[in-house]
Amino acid sequence: MTLLANRLKLATSVVALTIAGLAQTASADTLRLLTWGGYAPEDVVAAFEAETGHTVEVTKSNNEEMIAKLRATGGGGFDLAQPSQDRIAGPQAEFGIYKPMDLSKIDESQFIPSMLAATKGNTTVDGAVYGVPHVWGTSGLVVDTAKAPGVKDYTDLCNADVAGKVSYRLKRPTLIGFAFAMGLDPFAAYGDEAAYAAVMEKVEAKLKDCKPNVKTYWGGGDELMNLVRSGEVVASMAWDTGGWKLNADNADITFVAPASGALGWIDTFVLPAKGGADQAAYDWINYVMRPEVAAQITAVAGNFTASKGADEFASDELKARYQASFPPEAVDNIKWYPPVPAGLEVIEGGVLDRVQAAN
Repeated sequence: MTLLANRLKLATSVVALTIAGLAQTASADTLRLLTWGGYAPEDVVAAFEAETGHTVEVTKSNNEEMIAKLRATGGGGFDLAQPSQDRIAGPQAEFGIYKPMDLSKIDESQFIPSMLAATKGNTTVDGAVYGVPHVWGTSGLVVDTAKAPGVKDYTDLCNADVAGKVSYRLKRPTLIGFAFAMGLDPFAAYGDEAAYAAVMEKVEAKLKDCKPNVKTYWGGGDELMNLVRSGEVVASMAWDTGGWKLNADNADITFVAPASGALGWIDTFVLPAKGGADQAAYDWINYVMRPEVAAQITAVAGNFTASKGADEFASDELKARYQASFPPEAVDNIKWYPPVPAGLEVIEGGVLDRVQAAN
């Protein structure tokens, strides 16, 4: 009886181990990730695979290619994608290439609340949320604080004490930024072309008045960096990462979040409509949003993520620059770009052309 009992016990154990092994194999999916360069570093992928048993296949892309790939397959070929938040609601409404997020499977406590709320709002279609935030960045002001201490908002670029020493691009972020600094809300007017045209008319007048202050309208990042390094420009609209790079060379120069709010973009996580490894996708989201892991991504990508507290794990230099530019109230004041309705780009183009042509 003892021998028989032992054999039965052994057989039961073998069956249990076999079932457990099958269950582990079934849950260890391959995650096909469609993302940007730097968002899935090799060491992060390796650690995730070791912890979860999933494997990750990374395809690097950009917004245009992501949408094209998902449109071509009706949302197939990938399990998780990372378009910017303004590339979700429109393509979903028109092409149906995503599936709604099951937010119960996401650890929302790991996200900066204001960013999570903004992305949910901008990616909601027919009551369902399709995206959550990952990597973000902003445009605002790059200022030589020793030479232009009074520049705190976009319209301060028009102040007399910086005449001839400012720069910005003749692009839509300048229109949007100046509108907010003038106490207007261009995003609130997005649904009404006439209202938006009225906002842009006021911005056009301001930019024409400001034109004598402008040293040059910069076109590329390297051009602007050289202008600021040489001292020809002491204040400009620019991206946060550019300001931090300049700060590494000159402690007086840094990125300043404007009083009316920096203008922010967010690259998201979305589930393609025909993806087959949803659990692996949710596991990846929860893993990379851990603050210590998010800091590893920031070190490679150069931009911060929506992971709450991740700045504490960044390098001392980058953490100091980030925290100086973005105290919590500045983060909460970021104006996140919503999707652009059809027709508004024509209005903006006309304004920019007239400002360029003005004397």
